[in-house]
Amino acid sequence: MTPKLPINIDDLLHHRTVESERIEYKEGWNPESILHTLCAFANDFHNLGGGYVLVGIAEENGQPQLPPAGLLPEQIDAVQKELLNLGHSAITPHYHPLTATYEIQGKTILVLWAPGGETRPYKAKTSLSKKSGWAYYLRKHTSTVKASGRDERELLSLAATVPFDDRYRQTATLNDLSSYLMRDFLHDINSELAPEARELDIETLGRRMNVVGGPSEMAFPKNVGLLFFNEQPEQFFPATQIDVVYFPDGAGGDHFEEKIFKGPLGRITRTALDYINRNYLKEGVTKHADRPEAERFWNFPLVAIEEAVVNAVYHRSYEIREPIEIRIDGRELVVLSFPGPDHSIRLQDLQAGKAVSRRYRNRRIGEFLKELDLTEGRSTGVPKILRVMKTNGSPEPVFETDDERSYFLIRLPVHEGFSVNEDVAPLAPKQVTEQVTEQVTEQVMRLLQTLLEEPMSTKALLKALSLTHRPTFLQNYLQPALALSLIEMTQPDSPRSPTQKYRLTDLGKRVLATNNTHQ
Repeated sequence: MTPKLPINIDDLLHHRTVESERIEYKEGWNPESILHTLCAFANDFHNLGGGYVLVGIAEENGQPQLPPAGLLPEQIDAVQKELLNLGHSAITPHYHPLTATYEIQGKTILVLWAPGGETRPYKAKTSLSKKSGWAYYLRKHTSTVKASGRDERELLSLAATVPFDDRYRQTATLNDLSSYLMRDFLHDINSELAPEARELDIETLGRRMNVVGGPSEMAFPKNVGLLFFNEQPEQFFPATQIDVVYFPDGAGGDHFEEKIFKGPLGRITRTALDYINRNYLKEGVTKHADRPEAERFWNFPLVAIEEAVVNAVYHRSYEIREPIEIRIDGRELVVLSFPGPDHSIRLQDLQAGKAVSRRYRNRRIGEFLKELDLTEGRSTGVPKILRVMKTNGSPEPVFETDDERSYFLIRLPVHEGFSVNEDVAPLAPKQVTEQVTEQVTEQVMRLLQTLLEEPMSTKALLKALSLTHRPTFLQNYLQPALALSLIEMTQPDSPRSPTQKYRLTDLGKRVLATNNTHQ
């Protein structure tokens, strides 16, 4: 059985989840050049999580040339043996990447995964001759270069400094990792390691996913593994949770609704966003006398909320015992996390969407979030929030921190079309029903009629609606109905439960009754 890596090879080839500066293509085996690149990835100067070398694929202007040149089976065996030798004799401290072969358009390529090392800084031989000197290597954009001057001094200052999420957790054991959650993750990202994972013991699987480290006689889970693949990570990292608090009467009111999300990071990020989407997001429609097209907008655009929440999950410190807090009222949605951005980032640059972090706090958390398509990384979150809010017609978001950078707060003001107006009476249920009915498509109405008798699962709904294409069902039927609060999950705290079903809400029943009356 050929080992595989916890990546989606197609996404890797097309830079969908891994940035181009973390990938290097080599048409053939060039041991000296590849050694220097592996050394640079091991040093992980910017805490991006190391990188990948794809041997057997040529590149042009940073893009892979397909179909690949490929390698012969006997070449691959020789390369792996030489890699083992180089890891002992040509780089110090010793360093060994993980390797796997993949079939791409009928050709075999070798992928070297070089995570950020645990004992940096690393030096490599400048050449493979006997009288070779040694040097530190770094990644500069998409190139590997020798470290010199200020960069070398800064690299030396990182000696044995491993980001918190990549450290061993010596108070935990391998039994604290859930093989089910690990296999579920690999299935979600469509990794070729997924089928093989069922046959692997927890240590072997953990090492392939780089969430287990240390010698075999004393292996420990890494913090990132416990954060993503333990059902109760808060037992190791107190306050690992997302609190959603809604103030129906405003922030100064006496009443509030609170929902706390605990569990693996990927799960609570998704479920918290889904909860906000289903309960607090509303679409508005403004009709204009001078043109036929109505203007549609949201009180808070979902994509902006996603970016703000994922930014908090990615960049918060899991050593600080403070949860991520999301506060919602009639005027704004606020996302608060601790601590704030690095001192190298100026607040005015952040507000303008021009800030770029020099070094990332949680390199491995970001890596897993990118694999799950929850973030793009590389400082794209703030510019995207600014762009989405502008497109929605919303006021500009506000980014706040203090001089000590002890916290980071993102304010998303409500669209003016939803601004609180004390002189305007709230809409009666009949008026709400009529406004929502105008937005209901024929497909959504069919879905409501199907759910009239009893709750149904996705599989049952597909059959009842005579649909075979799941993405079409999700895009045209299920998601619009959820967004309009016409239907709801029977298990809202476990959106991906295999026993999940959907049922009509009171609003959905009224809309359906109104439609039947007019027929």
